[in-house]
Amino acid sequence: MRAGTKMSFQHRFDLLAPTIDHAFDLADILRVSIGLAYATLPLGERETLLAVFRRFTIASYVANFDSFDGERFEVLPGLRSIGRDEVVSTRLSPPTGDAVRLDYVMRSMDAGWRAIDVLLDGTISRVAVQRSDFRALLTQGGNQVTAQPLITSLQKKVADLSGGQLAS
Repeated sequence: MRAGTKMSFQHRFDLLAPTIDHAFDLADILRVSIGLAYATLPLGERETLLAVFRRFTIASYVANFDSFDGERFEVLPGLRSIGRDEVVSTRLSPPTGDAVRLDYVMRSMDAGWRAIDVLLDGTISRVAVQRSDFRALLTQGGNQVTAQPLITSLQKKVADLSGGQLAS
């Protein structure tokens, strides 16, 4: 964020990628975002979709945090339990204007705690929004669901977010 446009999109992408990979369970987020149709996708499509979804997620963060104007990021005290998950509340406060609350739904896994969802203002689930968007793009090919339209859409979004700096 502090580097902003002083660094190329690709360079900021490369710097942020390991953090996203460590902090988020992108495979589970993708599976839940797609829903029951995920299990019916051929293995090759699931692997391609996960790779493109990873690039899309990282590119989204790079594009959304592309400048710094004195914002503060705070982890708020206390945890909230939702079943086996814990919610970590944070606040992103600009120097002027309203703060944005982001809650991270965390799950303990073999590799440690990973985010499985992000809630805007404590209620708007990124996974639920993606699920709505993704369902419309999954299409039927005979009796088979295909992810190709979703893959193509995510590839286009990566190119748009990066101003064409990231190839698919």
